[in-house]
Amino acid sequence: MTEQIVHGILLAFHNIALVGCAAAPFYNRNLVNTRAQYGPKLHYELDKVVEETLQGNAPWCMAFITILFATGMGMPLNHYLFNGAFRALHPAARAAIGLKLTAIFWMMWIMGRIFFGLNPRLRELFAGFAAGKAPEPAAEKEFFEKRARRKALCETCLKLAVVVLISSAFIGFAP
Repeated sequence: MTEQIVHGILLAFHNIALVGCAAAPFYNRNLVNTRAQYGPKLHYELDKVVEETLQGNAPWCMAFITILFATGMGMPLNHYLFNGAFRALHPAARAAIGLKLTAIFWMMWIMGRIFFGLNPRLRELFAGFAAGKAPEPAAEKEFFEKRARRKALCETCLKLAVVVLISSAFIGFAP
């Protein structure tokens, strides 16, 4: 009974993190696509909201991926703790776990690039802009180039989140 309770708690947190991993890039994508309607020229107030939203979501994405990984590892360890062995898996389930882990590690790599590479530079560039003042053309150009790179990485994250969601459905295959 205790094993099932622990498994249920881990699975609940795992599913919440799984939804977060898919929802965050989906909603960020919608925000970025809406902003793109105004073109690659700085609109200070609008871009301030976009940057604060996207950069504020980055820690949530990292948290969701971390929880997803930790609970995903916790479920087989929970079974091992109570049964002294890992659960036998169907070959399709093993393949799904491999695919899911690959996608999660790839997402972690992408978030590291965004969180530690692109976002700090975007923050630095945006700090040089001011409301009602024309931005320096080189800074504005770099700003929108970095944003385009972040958008492309987030698009990949969204696709990987879908892979994680789909592969999760095959992990329960019985041996």
